[in-house]
Amino acid sequence: MITHPSFTVEPWSLRETELNLDVLAQSESVFALSNGHIGWRGNLDEGEPHGLPGAYLNGVHERHPLPYAEAGFGYPESGQTLINVTDGKVIRLLVDDHPCDLRYGRLLDHERVLDFRSGVLGRTARWTSPGGRTVRITSRRLVSFTQRAVAAIVYEVEPVDGPVTVAVQSELIANEQLPLLTGDPRVAAATESPLVPEEHFAQETRLRLVHRTDRSGLRVGAAADHLVDGPGSTRWTAQSEPDYSRLTVTADLVPGQRLRLVKFVAYGWSGERSLPAVHDQVDGAVAGAVSTGWDGLLAAQRAYLDDFWARADVEVEGDAQIQQAVRFALFHVLQAAARGENRAIPAKGLTGTGYDGHSFWDTESYVLPVLTFTAPEAVASALRWRHRTLPAARERARQLGLSGATFPWRTIDGAECSAYWPAGTAAFHVNADVAMAVVRYVAVTADEGFERDEGLELLVETARLWRSLGHHDTEGVFHIDGVTGPDEYSALSRDNLYTNVMARQNLIAAADASVRHPDRAAELGVDEEEAAAWRDAAARMAVPYNGSLGVHEQSAGFTTLRRWDFEGTPADGYPLLLHYPYFDLYRKQVVKQADLVLAMMECPGAFTEEQKARNFAYYEALTVRDSSLSASCQAVLAAETGHLRLAYAYLGEAALMDLDDLEHNTRDGLHIASLAGTWIALVAGFGGMRRYQGEEGHPGRLAFVPRLPEKLSRIAFTVLVRGRRLRVDVGRTNVRYALAEGEPLVVVHHGEPVTLTAGTPVDRPMPPAPARPEPQQPPGRRPIGLPTGEGAWPGPPEQGPPS
Repeated sequence: MITHPSFTVEPWSLRETELNLDVLAQSESVFALSNGHIGWRGNLDEGEPHGLPGAYLNGVHERHPLPYAEAGFGYPESGQTLINVTDGKVIRLLVDDHPCDLRYGRLLDHERVLDFRSGVLGRTARWTSPGGRTVRITSRRLVSFTQRAVAAIVYEVEPVDGPVTVAVQSELIANEQLPLLTGDPRVAAATESPLVPEEHFAQETRLRLVHRTDRSGLRVGAAADHLVDGPGSTRWTAQSEPDYSRLTVTADLVPGQRLRLVKFVAYGWSGERSLPAVHDQVDGAVAGAVSTGWDGLLAAQRAYLDDFWARADVEVEGDAQIQQAVRFALFHVLQAAARGENRAIPAKGLTGTGYDGHSFWDTESYVLPVLTFTAPEAVASALRWRHRTLPAARERARQLGLSGATFPWRTIDGAECSAYWPAGTAAFHVNADVAMAVVRYVAVTADEGFERDEGLELLVETARLWRSLGHHDTEGVFHIDGVTGPDEYSALSRDNLYTNVMARQNLIAAADASVRHPDRAAELGVDEEEAAAWRDAAARMAVPYNGSLGVHEQSAGFTTLRRWDFEGTPADGYPLLLHYPYFDLYRKQVVKQADLVLAMMECPGAFTEEQKARNFAYYEALTVRDSSLSASCQAVLAAETGHLRLAYAYLGEAALMDLDDLEHNTRDGLHIASLAGTWIALVAGFGGMRRYQGEEGHPGRLAFVPRLPEKLSRIAFTVLVRGRRLRVDVGRTNVRYALAEGEPLVVVHHGEPVTLTAGTPVDRPMPPAPARPEPQQPPGRRPIGLPTGEGAWPGPPEQGPPS
C-alpha cells in the first residue's frame, strides 16, 4: 500500500491522498484507532462503502463450539471470537436526499491523515452528489488515551457551489451486517448477530444502547452525546430501536455556512455488572467527555503522546520509509496496549478480527519487550492479566496430568481455544515466554512489588509445569518430550532447543525469586527441596547439538531428517501449510519461522559467538518465513553475526509487513508482533542491545554491540531502565551514550563497561562487523527487501512474500 502513489512517505504521519476502493479494507486496518480498551477500524465516517466495519472492546467475545471428527480427552470444547460491538463512529450524510456514498456521484478529492503525534485520524473530501451539488466534508477522530472509555469525532459539512439541504445521521448501531470471514458456518453463526438487545434510548442529543452476548454472557453498553453548531435553520430529532439509536440533524446551508457536529461516544462492558450499572457507567463516561470537550480531549491526547515519544521514539537516517514505518509501528503497538488494563494484547490488537481476536505467545516474546523499555506500565498490566488467568491455566495443567500452570496457545479470556493440539497445546513454550516477560520486566524496572505480588507466582507455577512435564534419564539428563517449539512445521519433538533453554531460565528464575521473597514463596508452598529440584533440572537440561556438523539442533535428531525439496517447490507453493500435509512437513528439515535463531536472541549467553554464526547460517538455509514473526529476529541475529545487508532486508520485511500488505491479509487487522519487531530489529539488531549476560548482580545492566548497515547513516533511540532514560545515538563510526537524569548507570559497549553520569555523554568507537560468508536462503525465499543496486529501499517485487 505504501508504494501506491496515493500513500506518501512522511516522518510523523500516514497520508492517503486519494481513496482507493481496491485496498479499502487494508486502509481501514492501518488507519485504525485504539487505546487498548476500545478499537475503531478506520472506516469512512458515513459507514459505507466499507471493507470490514469494526468497533471492538478488548475482551468482549462470543463462544462457539469446536468441532472434531473424533473426540479426544482434553480437547478444548469451545472457541472464542472477538465480536463487532456497537459501532459508534457512523455518521451518515444526505445531500438533498442523496446518501453520501463515494461510489456514486463524483469524488473530486479525498485525503486521510493519521498523525502519530496527535493520535488523530483526519479526513477531508469534496464530493458532488448525483443531484449535482458539491459539498466539502471534514472530520477528525480520536480514541482517547486519557479517558479510557471515550472516543470522539468532529464532523463538518459545508456547501461549495450552491445552497443545499443536508441531513446528518449520527448513530449507534449493533449487529452490523459483516462480510463472511470464515468458511466454518458455526463461527459465522456465532458472530452474525452476537448482541441480544436489552435497552435502547434516544432523547435530545443523547443516545444509548445496551446489549448482551448470548453464550459468553457479557453485557455491552454504548452511549453518545453531541454538540451541534449550525445556522438558524438547524434542527434535530432522536429515535431508537433495539439495534440502533440515532440523532438526525438537518440544516439548510449556503456557501460560507457549515454544519458542525461533535460526537462523544463512551463504552463499557462487564460479565458481572447489572444492566443499570452498565447503563450508568456509559452515561457517566460520556458526560465526562462532554465536560472535557473536544479541545480538552485533543490537548490531553497530544500531551500523552508527547510523553510517549520522548521516551520511545527511534530516529532513522538514510531510509525515509523505515523512519515512517518504525513510528507507525510504535504508535500501533502503543494503541494495542496502552489502556488494556489487565486484559490481553491480541495478535491484531483491536484493528480487526484476524485470528478471531486471540492473544498468543507473540505478546510476551515480541510486544512486551518493546513496551518494557518504552511503556512499562502496560507490561505490568498485560502480565497481571496472565496472573488473573492462573486458575484456568492450573485447571488446564491438571487436565493434562501436569503440575503448575499451562497457559493457552490462543485465547481471549484465558481458556484454551486451539482445536489443533500439535501446534496448540503441545506448544508449551508459551509458559516460558510468560516467565521470560516477568524476568525482563522486573530486571529493567526493578518493580519488586510486582515480582512479589504477581511475578513470583507466575514463575513458580510455570517452573512446576516444566518439572512435571520433563524427566531425568538414567544418566541424569533432563529431557522435555513431545512438544512443539516456535517452528510449527516441526511438531511433537524431543528436546526442542528453544523450549529447553527458555525452560532452564524459567526454572532458575523461579528458584532465585523464591530466595528473594521467602515469605511469599512459603505461601505458595515452595520449599528448599522443590527449589533444588528446579535448579537440578536446569543444570542438567538437554541442549541438542550435532558435533559432526558443528551446529545445535532445533530438536533432538532434527539435523538427521531429510531436507525439504526446496528446489522442487514452486513459488506459488508457499505458505507450505496451505499446499502440503503437516505429515510431510513434520518429518522434514524445513522451518516455518525462526526457532533456534529466536533462542539465540532470547538466551544469548547460552551460545558462543562462533556457535551463533554457524547456527544462523545453517538454519537460514531452511527457514521459509511462512510467518510474520520470523523476519525481525532473523534481522537481529543477522546483524549480530555480521550480515548487515541481510539484517537490513529483514528489517524492511518486518517494518513494511502491513504498510506494504506483504502477507496479503492486512485487511483482517495489523500484525502487532511484526510491528513490534521493527523496534526489535533496529534497537536489538543494529543497536545491538541485550540484557547483560555477564557476572551476577547486575540484572538491569544493558549491553550494546551496535553496527549499522551501509544504507543507514544513523539511528538513535531512548530506553527506560530502572527509572532512568538512556539515549543511544549510533553513527557510522562511533556511538554516543547519554543519561538524561538519575543515578549513574553502567552499560557495556562491545564488552567494555562504561559508566554514565547524568548530563555527560560518552562516545565510543564502533568496531567493524566480522567478515563471514553470506548465508543462503532456501531457493525462492530470499528476503524481498535485500538491497540490490542504488536506493535505500527497492520496494516489493512482482512476486510477493509468504502469505
